[in-house]
Amino acid sequence: TGTLTQNQMTVDHIWTPAHSFTVTGQGFVNNGQIQLDGKPIKYGTDADLDLLIRLVAFNNDTEVEPSKGSARPKILGTPTEASLVILAQKSGIDTKAYSTKYPRLKELPFDSDRKRMTTIHQHDDHTLSICTKGSLSDLLPHCDTIQENGKVRPLTEDDKKAIDDANRKYASLGLRSIATAYREVPQETDKEKQLDDLTIDTAETNLTFVGLAIMSDPPRPEIYEAIKKCHRASIKIIMVTGDSSLTAKSVAVKIGLTSDKARVVTGGELDSMSKEDLKKALAGEIIFARVAPEQKYKIVSTLQEMGEIVASTGDGVNDAPALKKADIGVAMGVTGTDVAKDAADMILTDDNFASIVAAIEEGRTVYSNIQKFLIYILNSNLPEAVPSALFLFSRGAIPLPLTVMQILTVDLGTDMMPALGLGSEKAEPGIMDKPPRARDAHLMSKTVLWKAFAWYGLIASIISSGAYFFVNHLNGWPLKGLATSGNTYVMATTMTLAAIIFCQIAAAMNCRTENASVFKAGLFANKLVWFGIVFEIFLLALLSYTPFLQELFHTGPLAPTDWIFLAIIPIPLFLIEEGRKWLNRRRLAAKKVDVVD
Repeated sequence: TGTLTQNQMTVDHIWTPAHSFTVTGQGFVNNGQIQLDGKPIKYGTDADLDLLIRLVAFNNDTEVEPSKGSARPKILGTPTEASLVILAQKSGIDTKAYSTKYPRLKELPFDSDRKRMTTIHQHDDHTLSICTKGSLSDLLPHCDTIQENGKVRPLTEDDKKAIDDANRKYASLGLRSIATAYREVPQETDKEKQLDDLTIDTAETNLTFVGLAIMSDPPRPEIYEAIKKCHRASIKIIMVTGDSSLTAKSVAVKIGLTSDKARVVTGGELDSMSKEDLKKALAGEIIFARVAPEQKYKIVSTLQEMGEIVASTGDGVNDAPALKKADIGVAMGVTGTDVAKDAADMILTDDNFASIVAAIEEGRTVYSNIQKFLIYILNSNLPEAVPSALFLFSRGAIPLPLTVMQILTVDLGTDMMPALGLGSEKAEPGIMDKPPRARDAHLMSKTVLWKAFAWYGLIASIISSGAYFFVNHLNGWPLKGLATSGNTYVMATTMTLAAIIFCQIAAAMNCRTENASVFKAGLFANKLVWFGIVFEIFLLALLSYTPFLQELFHTGPLAPTDWIFLAIIPIPLFLIEEGRKWLNRRRLAAKKVDVVD
C-alpha cells in the first residue's frame, strides 16, 4: 500500500490498558505533543506510557535527520519506525542519551513470518531488558502478563478482549497498530553465552504486554482520481498488504479501491487455497491482508494463468520473485531495496501509485499517436498511386497526373512536419475511458488501414484526381484530348499536387483525435501540427513560384483563384470527419447505457 499512501506515518494515538492518549502533529517532525483528556502529558508522569515510549525508542533501527530549509526530513530506515522515533521525541526524552544509558546488546531482526522485532538491552548491572514490537496478532500469543498503572499482573481473557476491541476500533478507521511488550531477565555470569542462548524461541516468550502505538498513513490526495481513472479504464487494482484485514478494507473502501462487499483473504487463507479457489476469488472484488511479500508470487502467477497482464509493485528483498514473475515489475525508488530494483522492469522514483496510472495514460497516448502518425503517412499513398494507376490502366490515354518529383515532394517534404506534430499530440479526452487493448493487438490494425486508405486516402484521391481533370476541363477537355505537355499539363499536375497537400492539411487536423472533437482537444492546441501545415503551404508556394524549382518539379504558378479553391478543400473534409466522430461518440455512449441497464 506504499504507492497509495504518502509514507508520512504518524503516531496519533497510544493505547494502554489504563488510558488512551492522543498525539498531535503530523509527519516526520517533532511538531506535536502527547495528550491525555486534551491536556499535555510529559514523559515521567505515567508509568505505562513511559515504558511504551522507551520500548519504541530502543526497538528501532531508524534515524530521522531534521529537515534543512524547505527539504523534507531524511529517513534512514523505514517510515513506520521513523514515526516511532518522532513519537519518542514528542514525549520529551533524549533518545540518544537513553541509547547510551541502556546500550543494545543483541537484535532479533523483523521478518515477515513472525512479524516481530526484538532487541536486548543492558538495563542495569544485574538485569537485561528484552524489548519486542510487532503485529498484535503475532505478538499477543507470546504474552502471559500485562502492565497496568505500572503494575504487572497475569494476562486474562478479558484483557485480551479489551486489547482486541481497541485494535479493531482503530483498524476500522484505517489506522495501523504496533504492539509492544517486554521482559526483564537476570543477567548471568557468562553474559555472552546468555545472549547466544536468547534466540527467537527463548527471548520472545513469557512477555509482558504494554500497549499499542496507533499510526495513520493518510492517502495521497491524488490517489482518489488515479483509482477512478483505473476503474474507467477497466484496470483492476488488487491491494496486497501486510496490514490487518480491518485496516486494509477500511483504507480500500475509503479511497474507492473496492466496495464494502469486497472479500478479504489473509495470508493464512491464501496458503490453504487451491489454484481454482483462488481464481474464483480473483474474479471478484478482493483484498489480500496479512500477506507476506513472497506470497505475492502465487497471486501474480495465478492472475497470469487467468490470461491477465499483471503489474506488481514491491520494495523488499522478498518481493523480488513476484516482481520478476510479473509482466511489469515496479520497484519503489525511494524505499525499495537494491534487490527489488534489480528484479523490476520499472523503478518508481516517487513511490506513488498515481505515477503508475500516469505512465499507463502516457503509454496509451504514445500508442495512439503512433497510429495517428501511421494513418496520416499512409493516407497520402493512395492519391499518389491513383494517378499512376490511371495512366497504367488507360494505357497512356490519361497522362501522368502526378510526376515522380511531385510524388517525392509529398513523401519527403509535405508529409513529414505535420506527421511529427501528430507524434506530440496530448492525451485525447477519454483515453482512459477505454478498456485495455488486446494482448495480440497490432499497431497496423484494420481500423488504421481502413481510415488511411478507404476513408482519408480515397477522399484525397477523388479530390486530387478531380483537380487534374478540372484544369483540363477549363482548357477544353473533353472536346479535345487531355494535355500531355505545355502549360495546361504543368498546371494540371501542379493542381493535383496542391490538392493532395490541402487534403493532407485536413487529414492532419482530423488525425489529431480518434473519436473526440478536435474543438474539445483544442483547435490550436498542437502548435507543431500548425507549424507543419504552414510549412506545407510555404513549400507549395516555393515550388510554384521559384523558376528553377518549377523546372525541376514540373510546376507552374498558382493563380489567386486556385488558392481560393484549394483553401476551401480542407473545410468540408474537416467538418465531415467531425460529424463522423460525433456519430461514433453517440454510438459508444448508447452501448455504455445498454451495458449499465
